[in-house]
Amino acid sequence: MKQVAVIILNWNGMSHGLIRRYLPQVVANTNPDIADVIVADNGSTDDSLAVIAQDFPTVQVIALPQNYGFAEGYNQAIAQVEHPYVVLLNDDVACAPGWLDPMLQYMEQHPDVLGAQPKLKSDRDRKRFEYAGAAGGYLDQLGYPYCRGRIFDVVEEDLGQYDTPCEVDWATGACLMVRREAYQRAGGLDAHFFAHMEEIDLCWRLRRMGGRLMCLPWSEVYHLGGASLSADNPRKTLLNFRNSLLMLYKNLPTSERRGIMLRRKLLDGLAALNFIAHGQFAHAVAIWHAHRQASQMIRDIYAQAPAPSTDFGQAPLGKTNILYRFYIKRQKTFKELI
Repeated sequence: MKQVAVIILNWNGMSHGLIRRYLPQVVANTNPDIADVIVADNGSTDDSLAVIAQDFPTVQVIALPQNYGFAEGYNQAIAQVEHPYVVLLNDDVACAPGWLDPMLQYMEQHPDVLGAQPKLKSDRDRKRFEYAGAAGGYLDQLGYPYCRGRIFDVVEEDLGQYDTPCEVDWATGACLMVRREAYQRAGGLDAHFFAHMEEIDLCWRLRRMGGRLMCLPWSEVYHLGGASLSADNPRKTLLNFRNSLLMLYKNLPTSERRGIMLRRKLLDGLAALNFIAHGQFAHAVAIWHAHRQASQMIRDIYAQAPAPSTDFGQAPLGKTNILYRFYIKRQKTFKELI
């Protein structure tokens, strides 16, 4: 058995043009001696499976019977492999030559590292980082995510300023390498999230298990981003705001949960007012729906959930107030923060 399963979750990738554009690069640049490239098909209704079988004979296929969404789709696929390591790779990611080898080598040498990501750059402009993970993710004191190379909507050019490996709070779900046993012990991705923020929630649980997460910039991939939901889609706003609240409820110590979540709700209200001020009423409504859904899900699902079988510890939030640093102190880059 090979050491790594590189799993690409596909849904109608031929219709979206993603299979022809990205799968050849993944196959060509992934070392076949250490990894199997596997497409987990999420109940596609186009000719994705036929094209993969005909044109990509070395690619293995896991055919799922329906569209489970991003989170549960990966859970279903990972349950069917036995490789020691799995890579969750988005279907809109191109890989640089030799991208996987340094990540595997580092994780083999550091058994306390449960997950890792490469440097994530934009496939639209390969000189710049990509929004969804850049050179490693962090959480501020209220649980707001930001990255080396990206704070809110400010995305930096890659000038080598973040070329050192570093420990991070979360690694991007666009290209996340994780030990399969740790993934399953942590409970996998939360299927209730469906999509967005689910990898940050998983990474928080991996850290609570005592593991470390790393960004390893010796490895490089290029992410298109927005292939499933664009930033101007209110559905994306709903999922991000809702799932952020769910993540906080699930992972914060009970003594801190109420205060932090209350502050987040107040700030989310300000965000909704900002959308209204800019005429983006659908996004403001999406925030209202996000809070309504989060409250219902906490009451019906998470408050009733049994205690995890794993003896989880606590992985504290960071000390930085990213809103204050970004909007008041005008610190727009990670290097300015530190």
